[in-house]
Amino acid sequence: MFNNICIDVDYSQLYKDGQRIGGDVFLLNRNNDKNRICATLSDGLGSGVRANVLASLTAHMGQQMSFSPMTLAHSAEIIMDTLPVDGEKGISYSTFTIAQIVYSPGKDNIEVALVEYDNPDSLRFEGSTPIDWDKTAHKLHRKAAIKDETVLSSYFKMKIGDRLIYFSDGVAQAGVSLGSINLDADTSSDSAMRTAEGTSFKAQYSVPSAQPAIISRKNNNVSSKGWGVDKVREFISSTLEEDPEISSRDLSRAIVTKAYSYDNYHPNDDITCVVVHIRKPRRTLIVTGAPHNKEYDKELAKKIASFDGNVIVAGGTTAQIVARELGTVVLPDKSPSGDLPPASIIEGVTLTTEGMLTLTRATERLSNKVLLKHMPEDPAKEIIKIMRQTDQVEIIVGTKVNDDVDDPNLAVNIGVRIPMIERLKKALEENYLKEVEVHYV
Repeated sequence: MFNNICIDVDYSQLYKDGQRIGGDVFLLNRNNDKNRICATLSDGLGSGVRANVLASLTAHMGQQMSFSPMTLAHSAEIIMDTLPVDGEKGISYSTFTIAQIVYSPGKDNIEVALVEYDNPDSLRFEGSTPIDWDKTAHKLHRKAAIKDETVLSSYFKMKIGDRLIYFSDGVAQAGVSLGSINLDADTSSDSAMRTAEGTSFKAQYSVPSAQPAIISRKNNNVSSKGWGVDKVREFISSTLEEDPEISSRDLSRAIVTKAYSYDNYHPNDDITCVVVHIRKPRRTLIVTGAPHNKEYDKELAKKIASFDGNVIVAGGTTAQIVARELGTVVLPDKSPSGDLPPASIIEGVTLTTEGMLTLTRATERLSNKVLLKHMPEDPAKEIIKIMRQTDQVEIIVGTKVNDDVDDPNLAVNIGVRIPMIERLKKALEENYLKEVEVHYV
C-alpha cells in the first residue's frame, strides 16, 4: 500500500542563448531495492555539445557510484581524480552537485548525503525559513590543477515541509553582464526559448511582450556579479511564503524564469535548478474495464466517490457503469480530441475518456518521453498532464470482456489490455519515478 510521504524531485532548465543543446546535465534515478534516489546536476566547462559531453560523463559517473557501497564523498573524490583538467585554464572540465536520498520503507526516515564541487552553494528550507548546516571540506591536490580544489560533503535528515534546492551558476550569475536592471521598464524579446523536461518536467516559460531597457540601476536584486546566492535565497523564501504548497516543478520553474529575466531574456549561460521537496503525496485513480463480477460495480463507485485525488475513467462501458452507480449520466465533452475518440463528462470524475486506444496512445508517449509541447490536443495528452502532476497512481483494471464487442480488431485490443497496463506502469515508474499500484477486478 502507498505511504503518506512523497519525495518530490523535479527541475527546470533553459539553454544558453543560441545553443540547441545544454552544457548543464541533470540525471535522476531511483533504486527501489535499496530505497535510494540519486539526483545529479553537472555543469560542463563552456557550452554546447562539448560541455554537454563533459557534464554527461560526470553525471553518469556520479549516478553509478552513488548506488555503489562506497560513501558518496569517496565517490566524489574518484570522480575528481578521473575528470581531466583543462590545459589552458587549469580547472576541472565539469562541476557537480550530487544528492543521494535514502529512505526507510515507510519514508518516515529520510536521510540525504550531499556532495558539491564548484557549483553555487545548495540551499535548504524548513517551510519558508532558510536553514544552515555543517559541511565537511575535502581538499584535493591534482597535478594539472592550478590550485587546490575542494569537495564539500554533508549529511542531514529531511521531513515533511523541508526542501533542498541546488542550481548551476547560470542561476547565481544571472545578469552578471548587465548589472542591475530596471524590471519596471517595458520589455520585449524575440529570442527563441529552449526548454528541457525531466521525470516529470512540463514547464513552458512566458516571455514578456517587451525587452527590458537597461536604463536604470534602481533594482538591487542583480549586482555586477549577478543575482547571487543570497538574493536567490531571499527570492525562494518569499515565493514559499506566498505559496507554501508550490510543487518542486513550479518552484524550479519560477527560479529559472526569474534568472532568465535578469539575463535580459537572452541567457548568458545554461540555467538549471533542482528542487527536492518532502510533502504529502498527490494521488490519481485510473479505472478502466468492467469488473468481472457485476457485484463489484457498487464498490467501484464507492471507491471513486471517496477517493482523495484525481479520478480518470477510461472506457465507454466503464463510464456507463460508473455514472449509473454514482446516480448521474455521461455527457459529451467538446474539447479537442485529434484522431482519438472524444472525451466525456461525468460529475465527480476528473477525466473520462475512451478506453484502449486512448490509454495505448498515452502509454506510447510516456514510454518515449514525448514532451507535452509536442503532443496534439487530445484526451491522451490530458491523461498525461494529470499523470505528470501525480505522485501515486492506483489503477483498477476490470477483467470482463465486453459483451457487445463484435469487431475482431477491437477484441484483440481488449485481449492485450493487461500487457498494456503493465507497460503503462513501467513507463510511469521508470521514466517519471511515480509510485504505481495495479489491481485487477
